[in-house]
Amino acid sequence: MTPEEFRARAHQLVDWMADYLAAPGERPIVPPVLPGDIARHLPPEAPERGEDFDAIFQDFERLIVPGMTQWNHPGWFAYFPANNSPPSILGEMLTATLGAQCMSWLTSPAATELEQVTMRWLGGLLGLPEGFTGVIQDTASTATLVALLSARERATSHRAGEVGLQAAGGPPLAVYASAEAHSSVPKGVKLAGFGLEMLRSIEVDRDFALRPAALEERIRRDLGAGIRPTCVVATVGTTSSTAVDPLEPIGRICREHGIWLHVDAAYAGAAAILPERRWIFEGIGHADSLVFNPHKWLLTNFDCSAFFVRDLPTLLRTFSAAPEYLRTPHDAVVANYRDWGIQLGRRFRALKLWFVLRSYGAEGLRAMLRRHIALAAEFRASLEARAGFEVLAPSPFGLVCFRHRPAGLSGEALDGHNRALLERVNADGSVYLTHTSLGGAYALRLAVGQWRTEPADVERALRLIFSAARSLHAEAP
Repeated sequence: MTPEEFRARAHQLVDWMADYLAAPGERPIVPPVLPGDIARHLPPEAPERGEDFDAIFQDFERLIVPGMTQWNHPGWFAYFPANNSPPSILGEMLTATLGAQCMSWLTSPAATELEQVTMRWLGGLLGLPEGFTGVIQDTASTATLVALLSARERATSHRAGEVGLQAAGGPPLAVYASAEAHSSVPKGVKLAGFGLEMLRSIEVDRDFALRPAALEERIRRDLGAGIRPTCVVATVGTTSSTAVDPLEPIGRICREHGIWLHVDAAYAGAAAILPERRWIFEGIGHADSLVFNPHKWLLTNFDCSAFFVRDLPTLLRTFSAAPEYLRTPHDAVVANYRDWGIQLGRRFRALKLWFVLRSYGAEGLRAMLRRHIALAAEFRASLEARAGFEVLAPSPFGLVCFRHRPAGLSGEALDGHNRALLERVNADGSVYLTHTSLGGAYALRLAVGQWRTEPADVERALRLIFSAARSLHAEAP
């Protein structure tokens, strides 16, 4: 394309994008397709000759868009939010246009320094104490793996990275996490070489938060068996129920035994920009690392995961790789983010986050979070006021976990009833919920977090839930 051809096509796409954003609720949330439906309409081989842009864009509209799940639909209440926003989209467009590889200061000086400044802004908004340094990772799963690898290296005086865990000698290394911890924790434990047998699943209390007494008991048992406690992963906002592990007592235990404390706040960490929710980080000063995702609840396009670390020398020694062809004259005085994580090549993720923080300001972001939390509280209150419904966990953020419990149903029959209820609600196409298991009970999850979700969308979900419950009851033998 010539620059003028590009200009015309870009305007065409921006017009489509604006139309798409203007009508977020018009498409079904989950596309009515079956496995293979999209692929069978695509050629089996790449074209030999270039095709006309109009044909490509027509296929995008005809084949791709109808097969996409609408994560930014106002009726999206599934999983956790994966937000975007107009300023973030525009920032992402500029990132793509610049096409920069941001692995070191020299390869993109402004990208590095903007990331440093933006992460300081975020740390200030969260109220993090002095000593944390921030870097953007792609996802919280990667950040947790980075923390586990750093903990492993500190525990072995970097011998594991040099000669391997087995050759490094010393006692076996153990990792501890709540039974409600995210699946990225066992995955990271495998990838970091600890082995799943060395992951300790710690029991939770009635609110599904890690029990510090159980953690301390397991640590002491491992010490008595000649095992070295290496890392604790505490969760602020668990995936199933948004339970908050108590950081202050967990942190004291970690400090007593010299254990790396990593805090996974992927979803709920954004709430700490609210003064009234700052309690979730009480004890964060004990942590060695923390992750939360602006791409979940802070209006920033995926992917953008904020990782903060206190022991920067350990992080750098764990991940630094400096062959001659990567060395620059400024290495001693600048941040080269290629040495702050797993990736060598890096995207300019800070730009879209900078656009968001400047466009909405802390005030605008706080207003959105408060609105979502209030909508979730209203939804919960409506359930609690309705006979036959029970809420299964606390709701400190935007998630409510619940089930319908008609008289006389229990066990698998009760679980099956709620599975059918969920299917019936989602079949409408205007809202979408997901499920989990809490204390062995099948639970439905409604997560308020999309930036365009309004009270009417939550009310629609309630109507569908109540209607499905009535119809299932009427159909019961």
